[in-house]
Amino acid sequence: MVTQYGLVIDLDRCTGCQTCTIACKMEHGLTGVSGIRVETVGGSHRDTPDGEYPTLSMSYLPVPCMHCGEPPCAASCPTDAIYKRDDGIVLIDEEKCNQCQACIKACPYDALAFDSPNSRVWKCNLCAHRVDQGLAPFCVSCCEMEAMLFGDIADPSAIALQWASQRNSYTLKPELGTQPSVRYCPPRLARGDEG
Repeated sequence: MVTQYGLVIDLDRCTGCQTCTIACKMEHGLTGVSGIRVETVGGSHRDTPDGEYPTLSMSYLPVPCMHCGEPPCAASCPTDAIYKRDDGIVLIDEEKCNQCQACIKACPYDALAFDSPNSRVWKCNLCAHRVDQGLAPFCVSCCEMEAMLFGDIADPSAIALQWASQRNSYTLKPELGTQPSVRYCPPRLARGDEG
């Protein structure tokens, strides 16, 4: 069986604390960018939550690289600097990257950014160096609310995939055919649960 590492993110548990973005910056020595961002869905301090009283909703959406099965960033790279490992992790070979930034424009998830202080294109690499040591990505390890789960999402016996299946998980922009390896478990209100 083919391994496909990915993340399952529980939007009920995510509090928008930004620990994942800080963990990424710390682990990779980043200053201007992070491999993950957290978006507010349904409202913020500047506007109102989605819905109407009494069924208002607001949640947070962590967005790392999706480690796509068919990565458009790799297809757009003129130097073949972006590649997918056998375990599904999508990486950038900095030696081959010519900093043209075509990959940034090609990513429908806005997961790549130009790291100006280090003159390179950066994205989440699922902490491949940690995965190779049998560890979870640092953002997963640091999440206080345990909202992120890392694992082989192609293995039906893996806890990550079971968790995703039980919670009716979804991927972002499935209509694009990129086959994202990040799945989201919707908040209770979106699932129609009470409480």
